[in-house]
Amino acid sequence: MRVQLQQLRYFVAVAETRHFTHAADIVGITQPSLSKQIHVLEADLGAPLFERIRGNIGLTAAGEVLLPLARRILADVDTARREVQELVGLRRGRVRLGATPSLATSLAPAVLRRFRDAHPTVDLRVEESGSQDLVRDLLRGELDLALIIQPGHGPDPALRTEPILRDNLVVASVNPLPMAGPTGTVRLADLRDQPLVMFRQGYDLRDVTIQACREAGFEPSLAVDGGEMDAVLSFVEAGLGAALVPGIVVARRPRLWVTPLAPPGVQRTIALARRREVEPTHAARAFRRILLDYVRTAAEHSTLPAGVTPF
Repeated sequence: MRVQLQQLRYFVAVAETRHFTHAADIVGITQPSLSKQIHVLEADLGAPLFERIRGNIGLTAAGEVLLPLARRILADVDTARREVQELVGLRRGRVRLGATPSLATSLAPAVLRRFRDAHPTVDLRVEESGSQDLVRDLLRGELDLALIIQPGHGPDPALRTEPILRDNLVVASVNPLPMAGPTGTVRLADLRDQPLVMFRQGYDLRDVTIQACREAGFEPSLAVDGGEMDAVLSFVEAGLGAALVPGIVVARRPRLWVTPLAPPGVQRTIALARRREVEPTHAARAFRRILLDYVRTAAEHSTLPAGVTPF
């Protein structure tokens, strides 16, 4: 059997796109050449990998078995190549970091500055997106590390997550909330009739907000449905409604009124995530060390943003 890495790449591309022509465009060869290589791979393995069902491309049982193995092999090869190239100096190191919008504008800048000062030749690439999208990109091998919000049902088993901070949500509004109690806090149940600005589908804060409202006994009333962090805060500033947001993002919004939630409130766990089956590169390990050192030092000097505590 003479399975080649390129054949595995072609196979994974078809498996992920479920389309031979689209896969050929992604890997940069013609569709006939890709189809030929898939046939060669199937012949070497002794089993068909794809089947057509009503015009759609599906994986056979053999294809289902091969897919996670092929992804792991390709990821290991990519990691090995980067490790060797870093060690022998053939190219600079690289860190591909993902971060949620709230963390990309609060935690990440200070850590990235320290990393840049310590490792000025390492290539830094940052992707800002919701936790669900970042997890998807981690699993695809498109990111090395990601600062995510760990879901309440636990992390994806294919990831290794390291909780680093707890973050309390607050209610952001353009004016003081009339239902706030004498302590200056508001219960979640008191937001029953308060129009809320809601984050877009796929945004972790959307799921957190809806779940918290349901646990308080009501479905949230939406003033505006859809938006990312800057858009949601701008909608709140325009007086369209209130929003549940991390306390760390409203410190830079002086036009917003911040009302803490009454205990027990709503907490999120901020975690550093990577793929479990892929060993991090030297550069990724260096970034993790600097991140943890920053969090530890900020906690010791009480300089973490309001509402954020070390895990």
